[in-house]
Amino acid sequence: MRYRFALIVLLIISLAACNKKEEKGIALAQVGDEVLYLENFKATFGVGEWDALSTEQRKKYIEDWVNLSVLAKYADEHDIAKDIAVKQRILYAAKKVKANALISKRLAEVQVSEDQLFNYFRIHQAEFQKTASEFNIQRIALADKISAEKVLGQISNGMSFNDAVQRYSTEELKVKNGMMGFVSAAGADSTFWLAARNIAGDGLGIVSNNRFWFVFRIAEKRDTSQEANFEDYRADIKRKIILEKQDQVYQDLLKEIKSGMDKIYYY
Repeated sequence: MRYRFALIVLLIISLAACNKKEEKGIALAQVGDEVLYLENFKATFGVGEWDALSTEQRKKYIEDWVNLSVLAKYADEHDIAKDIAVKQRILYAAKKVKANALISKRLAEVQVSEDQLFNYFRIHQAEFQKTASEFNIQRIALADKISAEKVLGQISNGMSFNDAVQRYSTEELKVKNGMMGFVSAAGADSTFWLAARNIAGDGLGIVSNNRFWFVFRIAEKRDTSQEANFEDYRADIKRKIILEKQDQVYQDLLKEIKSGMDKIYYY
């Protein structure tokens, strides 16, 4: 009886630990006891910034966090933060983070109408009316993100992409060496086009589509005679409009807050 009771207690503790881990989300990296979670890290970026980053850019930001955390941990161990000048810089940095968070919150509330989007596109038409790009994609289909990242790592370390297709791909397209053909913004495989346009040259990428994860590379890029249309640039235009409003939001916010304060002095 005692043995059965002990097993039940262990099971409850185990389930509680799993639920706690799930609540925290997906872990991206760890330095000492400090863990970087996906949702927390995404929160440090501005409106739409995280979604606009390529896989390689995201990896670079995560690596920067690891390096920064290593240095900060070492600084704490050697009491660097006790220096008066360092304390003042930390206080100033904290104020800056709070102020930027407030501005970002206001920017997130900015509404951009369809008329504003299209008017911006019409006024800056010369900037957007370019020939549209298409990408010839070679891909490896995998069951989950972890498997995709492992295969990506092997290719980055020297494995031939063709060899990786034959060894790891789980779809019938492997008989064609994983070659999809050309994908476009308006085509059925536009998910791959959106991911590919953020990759420089013949770099590698990871994308999720239809319950599978794909490691892919751009085998070839070509420009078509069809002009890019308004829908292709809707998200980019919205981001540009919001960025242009940033200074106005900042000035309006200062004016609003200062009008409610009676103790602001310059000496």
